Amino acid sequence: MKNEVKEAAPKYNYISPQEYLETERASQHRSEYYDGHILAMSGASLSYNMIESNLVGNLFSFLEGSHCRVLPSNMRVSTPSSDAYMYPDVTIVCGEPQLEDNQFDTLLNPAVIIEILSPSTSSMDKGRKFFFYKEIPSLQEYIMIDSVKQYIIIARRQADNSWIFENLDANSAELYIQTIAFSLTLQKIYNGTGI
Repeated sequence: MKNEVKEAAPKYNYISPQEYLETERASQHRSEYYDGHILAMSGASLSYNMIESNLVGNLFSFLEGSHCRVLPSNMRVSTPSSDAYMYPDVTIVCGEPQLEDNQFDTLLNPAVIIEILSPSTSSMDKGRKFFFYKEIPSLQEYIMIDSVKQYIIIARRQADNSWIFENLDANSAELYIQTIAFSLTLQKIYNGTGI
């Protein structure tokens, strides 16, 4: 039997990180990037947007004058290996922001990332996104806030690089963001949503 050398098949529809950034920066619409594949982002519900506004407003007031800043959903975040580029709903960066290049549109050192869960994005945010977010050494907390019911999942990085989880529901009084020593009541998070 003759030995044959087979070439590795190219990844189907694979796009390099550089190709993604070039396309994304020229586009009118936002897309995320995961392991060579682009995923278009869709619009969000009113409650989703209200939660995001409530978070950004309260965090901005609290962090004003500190060494940490809150950034809304237009700030892209990348993993160290550039295998994922994502747009968190809310990002907190502490200290000097580290950016990928001279375009100043991709953050490398988020301290806290908050994603607002919707029925169409919940499994992605809890699974694939968290898998990539965990690669970012500066990330200390990943917070997932449901936009349909009062429910929050907090993942906190431990000293040994493992993660512990805490769940909050409608019976919980407040969300505590340990990284910035800030508490926010669920009433303020969900204010105006009717949830």
